[in-house]
Amino acid sequence: MTVDATESIAAQKARMRTEMRGRLDRVDSLARCEGSALAGNRLLAQEVWCSARTVGFFVPLPDEMDVWLWMVTALESGKNVALPAFDPIRRTYGMRQIRDPGSDLVAGRYGVMEPGGHCGEVELNRLDLILVPGLAFDVRGHRLGRGKGYFDRMLEGVGAVKCGVGLDEQIVDYIPVEPHDEIMTCILTPTRWIRIEEQGRVVE
Repeated sequence: MTVDATESIAAQKARMRTEMRGRLDRVDSLARCEGSALAGNRLLAQEVWCSARTVGFFVPLPDEMDVWLWMVTALESGKNVALPAFDPIRRTYGMRQIRDPGSDLVAGRYGVMEPGGHCGEVELNRLDLILVPGLAFDVRGHRLGRGKGYFDRMLEGVGAVKCGVGLDEQIVDYIPVEPHDEIMTCILTPTRWIRIEEQGRVVE
């Protein structure tokens, strides 16, 4: 994926989003399912997962990694599970705890499922680990979101380990960043666990 230095960062990101959506459209459902299973096994072997008591998840879109089974595993192992929920007063996303994905979720903003109003709010500083979706990631921990900025604004209040989650096809050489873009602590794919340490040093 090439970068044109004469383009503005916003224009570079817009072009990359178009390219990444095309790339993800070429991943069939079987490959995505198999990749999700492999990534889940890799995640469950990590110390950061084993030690986490409260984990923030996301409700996957059709072209994203299927994290539902990981969520069930977390609940069965006694972890607290939280999902993004839109706050219409603050006009931003926060986290609410779920105990049963089958009964706790309702259709939310943009048609994405989210915890209902009966689910208790989880303070962002209580999270030990948060799984973060994206269209693309690079190995320096930079993330390309979908352009709304909601996840970045929520992540500003998160001191937990921020783990970008994507298929191997979503790892690119370089993502242009702006001051508001949050940097991931680690990145998970079906075949890789990438830790981004201080000064951007990468460990796999």
